[in-house]
Amino acid sequence: MVDSGGGGRWLVGVASALFVLATLAEGFETFVLPRRVLRRLRFARLWFRESWRLWAAVGRRVRDEERREGVLAVYGPVSLLGLLAAFAAALILGFAGLHWALGSSLDARTAGPPGFFTDLYLSGTTLFTLGLGDVAPRTAAAKAITVLESGIGLGFLALAVAYLPVLYQAFSQRETAITLLDARAGSPPHAAGLLSGCPGKTGVEQLLRDFELWIAQTMESHLSYPVLAFYRSQHAGQSWLSALTAILDVCVLVLANEQDPITAQAKLTLRIGQHALSDLSRVLGADAPKEVDEGRRLGPLEIVLLEARLPNGYKATGEAGERLRELRRSYEPQVEGLSRLLVMPLPAWWRDE
Repeated sequence: MVDSGGGGRWLVGVASALFVLATLAEGFETFVLPRRVLRRLRFARLWFRESWRLWAAVGRRVRDEERREGVLAVYGPVSLLGLLAAFAAALILGFAGLHWALGSSLDARTAGPPGFFTDLYLSGTTLFTLGLGDVAPRTAAAKAITVLESGIGLGFLALAVAYLPVLYQAFSQRETAITLLDARAGSPPHAAGLLSGCPGKTGVEQLLRDFELWIAQTMESHLSYPVLAFYRSQHAGQSWLSALTAILDVCVLVLANEQDPITAQAKLTLRIGQHALSDLSRVLGADAPKEVDEGRRLGPLEIVLLEARLPNGYKATGEAGERLRELRRSYEPQVEGLSRLLVMPLPAWWRDE
């Protein structure tokens, strides 16, 4: 119990004011600031990391793939609503502490004698701008705090209403490009199918140019709104991670075979993909494994089968195979780390239609 004397109330008042300021700063960085925050100690980051760890542990226990995706797909919207609720609860608690520190200077007509729970009730009705009138501040300081909280509450509700459309617009833009890959190589997309589905080198170059832009947009939106990384695609077998991996697989196949004149575009797309994987892994806390089983996605037998399904001019064995193996190391540890964290399977290099 906190001492109800002047010293105890003063300490609670200072702590409550700092708590409110810290909550507002965290909310500004999470919902308003359009850039990556480098500070490690952040409530939003801790919220998503720990809540996802528990949710993913439950999802991994579901053996049926379709049901597992259904369970994991709920996390994104639920965690976002939970975060908004956590910010609201923190503001209510902080302002209630300020009222209590001022001596609970309230006129409580129907809410019982003034005390902390009455302060909490007034703070909650003020933040959500209910204005019931059964509890009212008496002193000038209490009235000032109530007006301040009311303004913050109005801004908080407006921000929550405006934030969701922006988030879902970014999600829709991401998914539109992923869906377009389905017509080229099915779900999930694979490198052999993407190369075969493109009309010659011009088509491959256009594909890589389009997805160079898509990767940059995805990186920026997911760095600004990390919760988007947990949003699952609407169709089975699709994910932003599998689409990104398939495009990078195409890039290294082009580079391994030195397919001019599209080699330059493949280098650019691979470079932005590596950049995106590095930043997203850091923000999401995905640790790349120190050793990646190179044969898990593309073993010796799979390499031979892949080469048989590639268009003319592409090889996956011999010198091209050595270059391919070296290029794969530049991004496969990162996609493996993200795959394990997000429970998103990685695509194969080829698939029999």
